[in-house]
Amino acid sequence: MDSTIVGTTEVNAEAFEVRQKNFSNDILYYAPGLKKYNIPGFKQTNPRAFLPISITGSGCALSCDHCDKKVLEPMIPLDAKDGLYNMCKNLASNGTESVLISGGSMKNGQVPFLKHIDDIARIKQELGLKVMVHTGLVDEPMAEGLKKAGVDGVALDIIGAQETIEQVYHLTSTVEDFDRTLAILTKYELSIRPHIILGLHYGKFLGEYAALDMISKYPTHALIIVIFMPLQGTKMQDVSPPNTDEVEEFLIKSRLKMPTTQILLGCARPGGEYKKIVDRAAINAGLNGIAYPAEGIIEYSKELGLSPSFYENSCSCGVE
Repeated sequence: MDSTIVGTTEVNAEAFEVRQKNFSNDILYYAPGLKKYNIPGFKQTNPRAFLPISITGSGCALSCDHCDKKVLEPMIPLDAKDGLYNMCKNLASNGTESVLISGGSMKNGQVPFLKHIDDIARIKQELGLKVMVHTGLVDEPMAEGLKKAGVDGVALDIIGAQETIEQVYHLTSTVEDFDRTLAILTKYELSIRPHIILGLHYGKFLGEYAALDMISKYPTHALIIVIFMPLQGTKMQDVSPPNTDEVEEFLIKSRLKMPTTQILLGCARPGGEYKKIVDRAAINAGLNGIAYPAEGIIEYSKELGLSPSFYENSCSCGVE
């Protein structure tokens, strides 16, 4: 076993058996162009293949305690004068194959996509780019617009605790509003790729299992699990991420809860030794893929009989 892998987690026989029963031996590794990435066995060759766009630039009405707009900083801000279609046309001409269109939230928890729906439709029809959108809460007009525009998938954070919605996100929305969003997206037959953020409530587990229960009711293309990581300049910059044992338990239970759904470990998670432990736990729990895998994890997955495949797009894209 590669000496760079740390931690004492072992393969969970039940969860791994569920994986073997319902999926091929493929294990999916992702390195989207959010940052440079190069480890033995996986070298990013086109950092422009997948790029994120913020339709609100650095603006967000919520200033959530865990983020405070920091997540928007690495995104390409939309130039309102140039427009979304022209921006994507320029990106495509320079090697971009897929885009994530997102942005800051309005006070009602929605990202203002409707004003850009016509451009998104043109991007799909004329440029042939894969288009993922990362939304907040969604109502029927927005879902209908996204469906007509032909987006390839909808990613969104699902919050399962009212306290987190109010105290971390500063929203007046409810847990039921997140459930309703999933129901609306399902009604319009959009491909949903929900995210659960482990430790979102100031580093503690609170509504994660409720979110998992909620998501499991709906047809889900892929479940993305990410982990709270403290960001400098936010109210939670000194908060520690959840214990890796808790994370490992959640990974196992998510596989058992959703045995036929692709479950992926997403980009956002703490680095260093923490990352190595969690990535190993993800393999052991029978997850389908990992974004930016830790060094040594590719080799470890091969030891378990898995066959690595590599993608330079977001794990939210999943496998078609």
